[in-house]
Amino acid sequence: MGTRSTTALIVALLAGAILTGAPGPSAHAGEPGTGSPPPVVSPRTPEADLDTATIPELQRRMADGSLTSSALTTAYLQRIEAVDPLINAVLHTDPTALRQAAASDARHRRGATRGPLDGIPVLLKDNVNTRDMPTTAGSLALAGRPPETDATLVTRLREAGAVILGKTNLSEWANFRASKPTSGWSAVGGQTNNPYVLDRNPCGSSAGSAAALAASLAQVAIGTETDGSIVCPAGMNGVVGHKPSLGLVSQSGVVPISAEQDTAGPMARNVTDAALTLSVLSGGRVPYAGGSPGAADQRARSGGLRGRRIGLWRLPSLGPRVDALMTRTAEKLRDAGAEVVEVTLPHQERLAELEFPALLSEFHRDIDRYLASRTGPRDLAALIEFNRTHPAERTCFAGQELFEQALSAPATTSPEYRAMRAELTALARRSIDATMAAHHLDAIASPANPPAWTTDCARGDNDVIPSSTPAAVAGYPSLSVPAGFVDRLPVGLLLMAGDHQDARLLALGAGVEHRLDARRAPRYLPTVGRAGK
Repeated sequence: MGTRSTTALIVALLAGAILTGAPGPSAHAGEPGTGSPPPVVSPRTPEADLDTATIPELQRRMADGSLTSSALTTAYLQRIEAVDPLINAVLHTDPTALRQAAASDARHRRGATRGPLDGIPVLLKDNVNTRDMPTTAGSLALAGRPPETDATLVTRLREAGAVILGKTNLSEWANFRASKPTSGWSAVGGQTNNPYVLDRNPCGSSAGSAAALAASLAQVAIGTETDGSIVCPAGMNGVVGHKPSLGLVSQSGVVPISAEQDTAGPMARNVTDAALTLSVLSGGRVPYAGGSPGAADQRARSGGLRGRRIGLWRLPSLGPRVDALMTRTAEKLRDAGAEVVEVTLPHQERLAELEFPALLSEFHRDIDRYLASRTGPRDLAALIEFNRTHPAERTCFAGQELFEQALSAPATTSPEYRAMRAELTALARRSIDATMAAHHLDAIASPANPPAWTTDCARGDNDVIPSSTPAAVAGYPSLSVPAGFVDRLPVGLLLMAGDHQDARLLALGAGVEHRLDARRAPRYLPTVGRAGK
């Protein structure tokens, strides 16, 4: 939850005292020395504070008639128009968004709402199929006719009454094209910027979804992850990102890398909204932990961490300032009653050796199947040729080495591949399961990201971010929540747990979020003098 009590926030909302979007002078308390931000034109409305309001609060307002989905959707559309030019996170807005909102308002008036997401504006990463908007994966090869059908998760959002607000930019092909990609860049959308410091990277590949949420351009967004592409952008943009357990959210209609690791998941500015969105995405298989959001929030505020055991995996490779932040984080969790013990996850070098070759084989299989359903290149070989003949595909990173390696990788029917994937998955699961059992843990925590590096097409990404791999390869859930700042840039705390422990992990995450209280709205600084590694 946010920094103020639910009661105080509702009082302020009803008084019309809270305005949308851009933070006031106190928004960066505890983060000195940020200087004066450039002016940000912010649409103002008495209906809601787009930066701090949660879905339950918005639904209470819509239920009592003091807020409509139409007003909320209009506020977000206006904010996209005013603020997105700074960060370049939104590729398309849905021309039917206000009609969707009006239909939700009619359901609210009739008392026939479809659940907590009814009337809530949602942005989708542009590798999620939408029948009425382009779905490009950032590539000009898919920029023609939209898919014929929605992804299953989009169908579930529509059935829940959510307002599909538009599509967000991403790292092209979800960062699986070049050996040195630049996260947040695509030939379709250009470069997405980090809202905290505009010359810094938003991390990939759900870069646009995370940056848009940090800038309060939607209430929630959908990201996708194969390894790190939800939790790293969430951490680097100061928001919440949940990578669900493998199979919990349907991948039907989502541009693939690997069926063995891919999953879509919710991104939000607070754990409550992420949990409510996951419940919809999963078809109700993950109800909000412990019943109503209000009850769970109250538990988080009143000792929800007491007696919980958390293993801290420090990852000193991310630098001494990140490590110092982890020390402070552990102290705060201990002060809230949690037991924090230091752990080291085994098998990480072997996971790093095996994961990439396995993904190459899986990508060739899965992208061929997906491309056969779309207008444009019909298989990976044709896609490689398309990129060779379209110079706009090479304006940031020129290579497509991963595509070329995938084309010649062992087939997924080969004994070589099968042995590799079996060992890979078993080692990842053992690394988490054995560590949690040995220390009697409720979760393992680690830094989700380093401070954002300067975006540079010639250099590409700083990809020393090992924390996401164990849960990603194992198919286990992980959750990034804001932990604090290093060099004025957000760093997230990554929590991971055992298979299909999503509800328990989100409940724990709500307590951690409340205790750390680390989210601060961005200031859109043009640069900072000092960068994290």
